[in-house]
Amino acid sequence: MCAITAAKRNKSILILEKSNKVGKKILMSGGGRCNFTNLFVEADHFLSNNPHFCKSALNKYTPYDFIAMVEKHNINYVEKNHHELFCEKSSKDILNMLLKECREMDVLIETHTDIKEVSNNKNEGTLFPYQLKVITNSTHKHTVQCKSLVVATGALSIPKLGGSGFGYELAQQFDLPLVTRRASLVPFMFTGEIKNLCENLSGISLPVAIESNNKVFEESMLFTHRGLSGPAILQISNYWSPGGEITINLLPNINAIEALLSQKQNTEKSTLKKYLTTLLPKALVTNLETLWWQPIRDRAFLEISNDDLKKLGYKLNAWKIKPASTEGYRTAEVTLGGVNTDAVDSKTMEIKSHSGLFFIGEVVDVTGHLGGYNFQWAWSSGYSAGLVA
Repeated sequence: MCAITAAKRNKSILILEKSNKVGKKILMSGGGRCNFTNLFVEADHFLSNNPHFCKSALNKYTPYDFIAMVEKHNINYVEKNHHELFCEKSSKDILNMLLKECREMDVLIETHTDIKEVSNNKNEGTLFPYQLKVITNSTHKHTVQCKSLVVATGALSIPKLGGSGFGYELAQQFDLPLVTRRASLVPFMFTGEIKNLCENLSGISLPVAIESNNKVFEESMLFTHRGLSGPAILQISNYWSPGGEITINLLPNINAIEALLSQKQNTEKSTLKKYLTTLLPKALVTNLETLWWQPIRDRAFLEISNDDLKKLGYKLNAWKIKPASTEGYRTAEVTLGGVNTDAVDSKTMEIKSHSGLFFIGEVVDVTGHLGGYNFQWAWSSGYSAGLVA
C-alpha cells in the first residue's frame, strides 16, 4: 500500500521482501478468505500507549477507500458478523489486486532478500542517505541506496510466515523507544483440571461473554486440546495480563440464578443436568457436573437448596479461571506493543528524529481487535507514509 501510494507520486520504489513470496499473511488470513477490513473502524478498536495516535491515518485512508480499490478490481466480498468484510472467493484476490497495482506503477519487488546492514549517512545534501547491504537468493550481494526507508516488517507473530523481530532491531539501531511486546489475538493454555476439561471438550464451541481487566467481549468460544480459542478468547487476549484471571459467562443472555430458582418452582423430578442441557452443549454440562455439582447430581430440583442453586447460577454467569499462558507467537495473529508512537509522526508515520525513516503497520505500537482492524491499520498507515516518503 505504501509503495503503490508513493509510486503514484512518481517515486522510484523497491520492495525488499524477506520471504520467498509476498503476502503470506494475507493468504492465510480469514480462513483463506482475508478479512480485509471492517465497515466500522474507530480508535476504540485499537490498543496503544497513545490511544489517539491511530486516528490521523485511519481518517486519511478509511475502510471505504480500500473497498473502492477492491470494487475497482471487481473482487466480490461479503459482510459477516460485526461488519467484517471477507473475500467471497479467496485471499488471493486481495494479494493479486495489490500486486497488479504495483506492476501498473512499476514498483520493483525483490523476494528472498536478507538485509545484512542498514546505515544512515547524515551528511547534509546527501541525496540518498540510507544505505542497505542486501543478499538476494542467498548469493547475490548488492547495495541499495535510498532517499526514504520504510520499515514494514510486521512483528513476531507466526514466525513460519516470516514473523521476526527485525523491525525492532532496526528501531533500536536508530535509538527508538520500544513498548514491551507480547503475543496477542492468541489462544489460552491451561493446566490441571481445566486442561483436562478442555481436552474432553475439544472441538465444541458456544457463545459466551468474556471479561478481563474491565473489558468484555460477546463472541463464540472454542475448546481445544490445549485450552481455549475462538473469537471471544482471541479478543480478550489483548486485554488479559499474564497471571490474571478471565471471567466467562456461559449464559450471556440469561440470569442463571433466576433461571435455576424459577425452574425449581416449575419442576418436580427434573435434574440440573437435564435442564442445563437445554441451554448448553450436553458434553459441557456433563463435564461441569463433575466439577461443580457432583454431590447433588442425582437430586431432583426440589431437593436442591436455594443456596446451592445460587452458587451454581453465579458460576454459570461468572466462571473465573486463570490461564497458565498463551500459545505464544507461534499462533498469535498479532504482536502487542512495538515501536513507541512517541517517536513517530502520526500524520506521516515518519520518525521524528530521522528524516526519511518511516515505520508502518504491526511493527508500531498499534494493535487492532479481531475483525479486519489490523489490516485496515496496515492500509491506512502505509497510505499515510506513501504520501510523503
